[in-house]
Amino acid sequence: MTTTIEPARTGPRQTLWLLRGTVTLGTVGVLAQPVLAGVYLTGEFDFLGYHGTNATIVQSLLLLQAAAALLYWLAGRGSVLPVLFTAAQFLVTGLQIGMGYSRALAVHIPLGVLVVIISLLACAWVYRPAARDPRSSWSNR
Repeated sequence: MTTTIEPARTGPRQTLWLLRGTVTLGTVGVLAQPVLAGVYLTGEFDFLGYHGTNATIVQSLLLLQAAAALLYWLAGRGSVLPVLFTAAQFLVTGLQIGMGYSRALAVHIPLGVLVVIISLLACAWVYRPAARDPRSSWSNR
């Protein structure tokens, strides 16, 4: 009777926690945006400034998320998907910020909805059990 010792699972576990943290913080910031805009629309005019400041914070968090996604992909040997959705988030958020400052609300609001959708999908993806798997096991699926 022989027993085989299964090798320890190696993969992007360490870098995944960093990625999860940045994606979660970014998603919380993104979800605060419609709340801040809504409070502004109820007559609390200071909240437009908070809405703009939070947009800058979200964009900054996306830069940290990009670094975490690159670490996850390259050092952690995880999937490239976080790099791709972070790039999409960064580009759409930048465009959305520009549309907001130019008061092009017909574009700003739908882009805001798109930013929320991408952020929620990214957040859901990083908490999937498959996100812990190294890249080599993705080719076997």
